[in-house]
Amino acid sequence: MNAPNLTPVVAEDNRVAKPADTAATTRYIGQSVPRSGARKLLQGRGAYLDDIRVPRLGHVVFVRSPHAHARIVSLNLDAARKQPGIIAAVDGRALAEYCTPWIGVLGHLKGIKSAEQHAIAIDRACWQGEAVAAIVAETRRQAEDALDHVQVEWDVLPAVTDMRASLAGEQVIHPQLGDNICFHRELVTEGFDEAFASADLVLEKTYDFARHTGVTNEPRAILADYNPAEHSITVYHATQAPNMMQDIFSRHLGIPESSVRVVCKDVGGSFGIKVHVYADEMATAALSVMLRRPVKFIADRMESFLTDIHAREHTAKVRIACTKDGDILGFDLDDLTGIGPYSVYPRTSGIEGNQVVNLTGGPYKHKQYRANLDVVFTNKNVTCQYRAVGHPIAVALTEGIVDEAARALKMDPAEFRRRNLIADDAYPYTFPSGLKFEKLSHHQCLDKLLAAMDYDGLRAEQAQLREKGIHRGIGLAAMIEVTNPSPAFYGVGGARISAQDGATIRLDPAGMINVLVSVTEQGQGTEAVFTQIAATAVGVGVDKVRVVTGDTAITPYGGGTWASRGAGIGGEAVLQAGKALKSNILDIAAAILSQDKATLDVRNDQIVDRATGEHKMPLSELGRVAYFRPDTLPMNFQSELTVTRHYTPREYGFTFTNGIQASLVEVDLDTGFVKLLKHWCVEDCGTVINPMLVDEQIRGGIVQGIGAALFEECVYDESGQLQNGTMADYLVPMSAEMPDIEVGHVETPTRTSELGAKGAGEAGTAGAPAAIMNAINDALAPFGANVAAQPFTPQRILRALGKV
Repeated sequence: MNAPNLTPVVAEDNRVAKPADTAATTRYIGQSVPRSGARKLLQGRGAYLDDIRVPRLGHVVFVRSPHAHARIVSLNLDAARKQPGIIAAVDGRALAEYCTPWIGVLGHLKGIKSAEQHAIAIDRACWQGEAVAAIVAETRRQAEDALDHVQVEWDVLPAVTDMRASLAGEQVIHPQLGDNICFHRELVTEGFDEAFASADLVLEKTYDFARHTGVTNEPRAILADYNPAEHSITVYHATQAPNMMQDIFSRHLGIPESSVRVVCKDVGGSFGIKVHVYADEMATAALSVMLRRPVKFIADRMESFLTDIHAREHTAKVRIACTKDGDILGFDLDDLTGIGPYSVYPRTSGIEGNQVVNLTGGPYKHKQYRANLDVVFTNKNVTCQYRAVGHPIAVALTEGIVDEAARALKMDPAEFRRRNLIADDAYPYTFPSGLKFEKLSHHQCLDKLLAAMDYDGLRAEQAQLREKGIHRGIGLAAMIEVTNPSPAFYGVGGARISAQDGATIRLDPAGMINVLVSVTEQGQGTEAVFTQIAATAVGVGVDKVRVVTGDTAITPYGGGTWASRGAGIGGEAVLQAGKALKSNILDIAAAILSQDKATLDVRNDQIVDRATGEHKMPLSELGRVAYFRPDTLPMNFQSELTVTRHYTPREYGFTFTNGIQASLVEVDLDTGFVKLLKHWCVEDCGTVINPMLVDEQIRGGIVQGIGAALFEECVYDESGQLQNGTMADYLVPMSAEMPDIEVGHVETPTRTSELGAKGAGEAGTAGAPAAIMNAINDALAPFGANVAAQPFTPQRILRALGKV
């Protein structure tokens, strides 16, 4: 596909730049334009779900199981129903009349299985926090007060909380499934055994990854408003995928899809946790249908810890085979992950482990690979896709064992990587797991990173400081990232999750450009990106563009926000719609001016002479004629000032990005504390549309990766009780702990779209934990100590040093 005439004007040092005012056209792609929606949010004019007010609103709270596994012997709601302000008190059996159950499986994950899940549990609770009844009241306070009057008799059952015990299957959570294995996958390349047998060096190490969760600023929230007169429902939902939820509400509530409207207004962060089907949210919508009135649910913070999806609970053994000269021959992986009692609907809980299998070893040119994956049920909260799904585990496994091999061979870790990274001229390239890479830039990224951090200088300083008793470590982590997924991700497995996105662009009579896009705004700045693309494509200023997202009644059908796809897929749809609208505008201008269309252009809100730049008419005048005086146009001419375009990636299953990160840390050997001194990331996300936004997305992702590496862990005891489900006990990274984060870019545009954009939202999270782990182990190496269990707490570091 030909490259567009969209030469970027990049702001030096990512400072805010003014649009180029040249004889050609205004180009915003590549500029650090301030976010178009930021002013509204800073002035307190955002519209979050709790800001919505509707008449006759009921507030729902849920009776939640205090046990990880228990049978409901009896459930008495009579006393609760008599409390002030109570509208209804409902158990799972009553609600099942209004909402059908679901099973979270995908056809292309061969053999995946799960039990049927209801909006409210009927006979048995399978994790602490699962809802077993709902109370709806005129106020949230009244509903919560009524909880004290609910009487439940429980028969506590044995809880399966250990992944290995679950795999052994002595206690099966869902007897009808036969065992606790949700999904199993094996992969081996021909010649694997011979390669490992002939290797000069084979290293093996086991890594543990703790559960953690998203901790968004705005908790999960939903307001459902059923209209019995029309048998329709409007759902205001803090979700990443409105059209997916529209389909799901339709099928499980028995309402025609065309009568389901999902509205996603401002959202206070998602990070992947708001792209799933939650039982309590389905229950809220079903209660609205049942009670024929609007019902709202907003999770409080303790509910969030118990019920927001968790992620990343893995124990993985990885082996690497090398020659004595430092060539990697192959990787060997055994991964075990626990996902809670159900596979999450509709994306499943098998995807994270599957991604680990696909991505382990990703940046390197070895030919041999074996992988074994077991995804097992446990009596903990469910796990599913969270920012950088599977990538942090795969990158940590790969980069951790790569560092171990370099250390064993007495090779510098940067040079070891340089020797083994896939060459930049080797593409297209097929990885041993079957993934196909279009074009990556590992060596360019490595060179740029080493120069930016002054790698040789840091190594020299490290040696000097060690002599003074100061122990610093330098860690590197190369990475690949899945972005712009095609229908091969979900659609091929039978999930009704769109791989396409659409954009409708309209010129109004005043000369304003209105853009409606199926990608949602979650606080990450997609509206600003679409504004820049539309302004560039049409030829107007960004102040002339208005973007609307997140309303299934008015925006085109599309996939929404997940898997770093917004700019790459939604942005391409906006570009193509903008180009088509510009062509239509020029058709009208040619008719008005009686000139050849080829001699005209749109620049800076004006119709101009393409050759001289002479102004012919403003777009507002063209809009006036097209809308109000079409009688002045030729008889057989019809103005078309609304255009819709869609885009679906097809050539590759995914559009991969790549990059490399580095971390500089200092470890206190007496306390085990890690001080983050500086962090670097060089990333290639194709065409960079807004450098400032991309840099902040990467920095934000790195911060979440720092959380995983050093702080965050959902701690359960043996009985399945969450031990730290409050912000006082669950640690998250704070500003005081954050280092300076320096971001650089290599741009290798994808040729699968005219825009050339890949994703950037998850790269920071993918590589940061591995870089920090390697930096810590680099600092500990002189003492023969090593850590491999995330998060790397002071206690674990002191234990590695033999001090506790």
